[in-house]
Amino acid sequence: MLGEKVISHFCDLNSSLYQQGLDLYQSDNLRPLQRTKRSWIITTFELEEEDKGPFPKLVGELFNNMSYHMPIKYLISGPGVNESPEFGLFSIEDNANGHVYVHRTIDRENTPYFKIRFDVANTVTGKKVDRSLFFIIKIKDINDNAPKFPKEEFNIAIKENHDTGKYKPVFNVTAFDKDEKDTANSLVTYSLTTQTPNLKEPRFNIHPTRGFIVISGCLDHQTASSFKLLIKARDDGTPQMSSTATVNIAVEDANNHPPEFTKENYQLQIEEGKVGPGVLRLQVEDQDSPNTPAWRAKYKIVKGNEKEQFIVETNPETNEGILRVIKPLDYEGDSEKRLVISVENEEPLSSCPKGKLRSPPVAPISASVAVKVLDTNDAPEFHPPTLVLQKEEGVKPGTRLGKYSAVDPDVVYKVFHDPAGWVTVDENSGVITAMKELDRESPYVNDSVYPIIVHAIDDGVPPQTGTGTILLYLSDINDHMPTLVTRSLEVCDKAILTPLIIKAEDNDSHPYASPFTFKLADDSKSIKQNWRLGKSFGDSVELLMLRNLPRGKYLVPLLILDRQGLFSVKQNLSVRLCRCPDGHVCEEPNSVPLSLGGGAIAVILAALLLPLGKIPPKIYPSLTHHLAIRSHGRCNLLICGIQYLPLEGTSGSKMAI
Repeated sequence: MLGEKVISHFCDLNSSLYQQGLDLYQSDNLRPLQRTKRSWIITTFELEEEDKGPFPKLVGELFNNMSYHMPIKYLISGPGVNESPEFGLFSIEDNANGHVYVHRTIDRENTPYFKIRFDVANTVTGKKVDRSLFFIIKIKDINDNAPKFPKEEFNIAIKENHDTGKYKPVFNVTAFDKDEKDTANSLVTYSLTTQTPNLKEPRFNIHPTRGFIVISGCLDHQTASSFKLLIKARDDGTPQMSSTATVNIAVEDANNHPPEFTKENYQLQIEEGKVGPGVLRLQVEDQDSPNTPAWRAKYKIVKGNEKEQFIVETNPETNEGILRVIKPLDYEGDSEKRLVISVENEEPLSSCPKGKLRSPPVAPISASVAVKVLDTNDAPEFHPPTLVLQKEEGVKPGTRLGKYSAVDPDVVYKVFHDPAGWVTVDENSGVITAMKELDRESPYVNDSVYPIIVHAIDDGVPPQTGTGTILLYLSDINDHMPTLVTRSLEVCDKAILTPLIIKAEDNDSHPYASPFTFKLADDSKSIKQNWRLGKSFGDSVELLMLRNLPRGKYLVPLLILDRQGLFSVKQNLSVRLCRCPDGHVCEEPNSVPLSLGGGAIAVILAALLLPLGKIPPKIYPSLTHHLAIRSHGRCNLLICGIQYLPLEGTSGSKMAI
């Protein structure tokens, strides 16, 4: 298409496109052997938006030299013809001559151009005989749109201390023009039409092309708390078009007035020993807007509060400074004090000398408070509040343990808490003396500490009582011997060489208790053959049975020594060797062998048989009996057999009961 298309622009629509085509054709015929070149010829399309007609209106003409060879017709299609946008806007009314018409007004802001397709076809066959020509019809802009702001009214707020020393816009407005971009019709210029109130200072200005609103000079909330600016935006088209917008500016108060005390000097009397809120209220005045950081006060004690006995806080509703005592005052320490209290705002102070904003460092305003401490009858105070005494247990009655006194000239001392009744205190001197022997193993001693509370009562009106605590640490002495925790054990008769654990205890503490040393207290052969001590575990030891022993009870004599080598008296461990049906737990004993002497048997026999008339009285002295008492059925004791020996000259016999 690019190689075969020739577009000729000319202004006179009355000139003959046909004649130009004929000349071109005849010149081609001068060279009969050369292929005829096909070409399009099209006039300039002149279309301006908002053209009022009359319609249809001729906007351009087409020509294709294929018309010299055959009857042709021109075809038009694309956006503005049979496609959106703007269906039916363009047409070729005389399809044989290629006259292009527009049928109605065009708005360039909706459609700035149209890409039209032109074709040429054989009138008889309807077949296209040349390549398509795509042509862009651009709509000429006119200045029919004024610049528009996004809103007609803007509301903003700026601080009174807005920094004007640097280029910092307070706001930015932008207007948009729908006309063709980068033309005079869409070039916007801004201007400030009015400022209300119209003060000499401050002055607002706007950048002519960028729309930045800036301020010169300083704002003063007390002079003008708001401004109204009328901003104009105009284009450079012909005729010029414009619109306006209003910018409402609220000026927020800033801190340009320092707080000032209503009084410079205050007098205050406080009783010693008391704490509490609200001993003094300090009032200030501030010309800035209430309940803003520029108005809210911050108080600080800058002198006289080295012991941190006072604190000053701000009442959020009244802006007053509330002075409180948080630690008791002491008349004997400081009977008079002078506090210096400063005040400033939460927001830093700013000023505007000669129209230039400044925030210079300003010393806070201060007030003086003279404090007089009133003397009162204080309770006696022990020094130290808690006295630690260390003694060995076993201290005998009458021993002086120490002295505990209070700082007060006229007091009487009394023991208030002494659960074991071990001590007494001299009511005049505070000397502590033992009344009983001190025992670290007493139930009133916890972790070797025995607590005592002493009162000191003065002679004031009313009397005041001071309290002191004595912590009596009792160190241990070796006054107890280790003993067996349990003195009897049960063991299955088949548990040879199975260790039994023997455990001991000692009421003394380190270093007078464990680890213990265990020894067998009997070197006899019967003990050594049957028993042996095994591995020691500090407070326990293994006992090993060396051979199978008959069932019954055995005594194992032991000696147990503490860490210092102090041993106890010989202690017997009772070991019951028993039958264990399950191999682990001894069964309950069901028989007890009982051996009785001959005299005892005779007495029992006489008591049982005499009422029956079975034994003659003359043979009682010669009876020797053997009893076996067993459990049988539900009977606890049943005499199962009795055998007695006859007197000299008689024959023996047996009797069964």
